[in-house]
Amino acid sequence: MHNDSIVDERTLRELYLTGFEIAVREGKPKALMTSYNKVNGVYANENTYLLQDVLCKEWGFDGAVVTDWGGSNDFVEGVRAGMHLEMPSTGDDSAVQLLHAVQNGEIEESLIDERLSVLLELLLSSKAKTPGVPVDMEAQHEAACKLAEASIVLLKNEHDILPLKVAEKVAVIGDLAQNPRFQGAGSSNVNAARIDIPTAVHEQGFIHMEGYAQGYKRMDTWDESLALEAETLAGAADTVILYMGLTESLEVEGLDRGHMHLPENQTRLLKRIHSVNPHIVVVLLGGSAMEMPWLNTCEALVYASLPGQAGAWAIHNILTGAVCPSGKLSETYPVSYGDVPSGQYYPGKERTSEYREGLFVGYRAFASMHTPVQFPFGFGLSYTSFAYDELTIDSEKIGFKITNTGACAGAEVAQLYVSLPGAQVFRPALELKGFTKVWLQPGQSKQVSIPLDTYTFRYFNVETNRFEIEEGEYSLQIGASSQDIRLSGTLRVTGTGAPNPYAGKPLDCYMEPRPDQVTDDAFRELLGHEIPNPSWDTKALLGYNDTISQMFYARNPLARMISRLLAGMVRRSIAKGKPDLNVLFIYSMPFRGMGKMMNGMVSMKMVDDILLMVNGHAFRGLGRLVRDFFRRPKLAQQPAKNAAK
Repeated sequence: MHNDSIVDERTLRELYLTGFEIAVREGKPKALMTSYNKVNGVYANENTYLLQDVLCKEWGFDGAVVTDWGGSNDFVEGVRAGMHLEMPSTGDDSAVQLLHAVQNGEIEESLIDERLSVLLELLLSSKAKTPGVPVDMEAQHEAACKLAEASIVLLKNEHDILPLKVAEKVAVIGDLAQNPRFQGAGSSNVNAARIDIPTAVHEQGFIHMEGYAQGYKRMDTWDESLALEAETLAGAADTVILYMGLTESLEVEGLDRGHMHLPENQTRLLKRIHSVNPHIVVVLLGGSAMEMPWLNTCEALVYASLPGQAGAWAIHNILTGAVCPSGKLSETYPVSYGDVPSGQYYPGKERTSEYREGLFVGYRAFASMHTPVQFPFGFGLSYTSFAYDELTIDSEKIGFKITNTGACAGAEVAQLYVSLPGAQVFRPALELKGFTKVWLQPGQSKQVSIPLDTYTFRYFNVETNRFEIEEGEYSLQIGASSQDIRLSGTLRVTGTGAPNPYAGKPLDCYMEPRPDQVTDDAFRELLGHEIPNPSWDTKALLGYNDTISQMFYARNPLARMISRLLAGMVRRSIAKGKPDLNVLFIYSMPFRGMGKMMNGMVSMKMVDDILLMVNGHAFRGLGRLVRDFFRRPKLAQQPAKNAAK
């Protein structure tokens, strides 16, 4: 909520904005939400370059821009930059600020009219759901199940242990099997109408289910009695289905993960079970990549991610072969977090996060640096097999044939990767530029194609300030993953003739590349300006955009004590396994959030008073706070003519 993302223009445009560009150009959304943070020194919600130059003028967006909750820094500047709606309500405080800005000539009334017209168009064109129309909950649940089935990724299947036979004696182990993580922790939480529980589903689906054992506690503490119970149950079964994964305390809104490994009590339990029964199928729950030094102690690994309310039946259908797995990883699983280039620079220090790795993120980095990985981007096994042949390439598309050469129906996700050997403008060794999912019966073949569109060969040139194409013989590769290339060909592409923006510059760490060894000089050259100071000024007075956690440096000893109390509350809530999102939000919230999140109970003038107290003037600030509480801005108190406007 206060961090500044320091990223070079090319990386910003090619990686972090391209997804939004595709959504805006092709999806024609009615509304977009701005993020909390700064981007290169300017809050996203006040960033005229992002909201006007790129979003509206270049991409043609004509909808409304909404702030994230409490993500409005300066309301008037947000309106000026292109914001239409501040969320949540600040009472009349923001409206009065805008009114005064018009009166003082700080902003044109015609600009406010423009913003209001767009907002009214959104409101009037949006059709609310007709009251009284019934919702088919069963149909929605079935749809959720099919989506989960199509998303689950089979990562390992040693000795073809999967699919399991419904008559096998199976033991189901793990706290996550009885209390599954089916969704994220934080603002993504929804109240599902129905949640399928894996233990109940497996008991219904397997003829001989030996039983269930909890095995481990949600928190990373060892319980010998639980482990012994699980070990005994595992020894009596043909196959063990062990549910493991990231818990709510490891993946929660408001906190970054401090590591990439699973709780130690889970991996310790896996080893104990393996000692009595090596036939283990691990079902992995969690929303992001994990280290897996324990991989050799299971025969199969099924990554279910966060599979939603019907995830339990989707998992069961994959395990038993009722559904052939077809999901693919959308991120690389590194062997170790130490292999991740951005790990050298993130999290940032205090004020900034430096994107020093540039374009070399994820599979782009691992492929360029030839770094071994646990599982590559785009990877996913199947119960059937697929053959690729008959490659054709022209200026508009790449075509090929896929054949299901196995014994069961299934789907394959074919992926297009593009590279330019010998490129003068540095770029990753491999870049995903398209994909298609093909459903095939056993023995069936289909001719498929992936278009070569405006995104396929372009790069952003920081000298011409637009996307350009470097001329050359491009390599086009079709793969089942980023490391499983099945077909390859070349296409000569005419360039736009733009100058190389990096010619003669000391950027060897990007040319070679060594994105994990970027020097200050190289990053400065890539940015095109000085690197901002990443550290807080602990001697300066705290201001609107400093966080409540920074009260650790406050001049008021009471404020410092409050900061320590909040930090302790954060630690204790995490230790309990259920992080208190309200405490996390408050602790990391800038002071301005008090005036943005309390529905007008606290005005921005009152925030000034609180800061006066925090900065060492307790009694004077308290007196002003009481006074300004009763003087909170009201539109009704403004002159009638101006209030009407």
